[in-house]
Amino acid sequence: QVQLVESGGGLVQPGGSLRLACTTSGGTFEHPFNYYALAWWRQAPGKDREFVAAASGNGGLTYYADSVKGRFTVTRDNAELTAYLEMGSLQPEDTAVYYCAAGPAFTREPEYDYWGQGTQVTVSS
Repeated sequence: QVQLVESGGGLVQPGGSLRLACTTSGGTFEHPFNYYALAWWRQAPGKDREFVAAASGNGGLTYYADSVKGRFTVTRDNAELTAYLEMGSLQPEDTAVYYCAAGPAFTREPEYDYWGQGTQVTVSS
């Protein structure tokens, strides 16, 4: 029943910034929210879904794909059952559908139990 829902996608110019949010709806997780690692993935047309960033359950550990390191930041507000992906210095190659995922393992592999439906991010002039 529980679902993840992404929001905040849209059109932004190169060099711009965007903040995505991931919230829960439709029920509760089996474990407290801070039990789950939270990851962001993206998929561009004709490409495989790729790992973007992840945060551990308490947000103390983060990992970023090389392509976004230094530009993107993962944060989470466990009290609000919400996670964020702050994206800066956006470039056209960042254009993709961005997905939020949650699971017990802090990993860059697609081993997550819950996935959102995705939100479109388009970087273009």
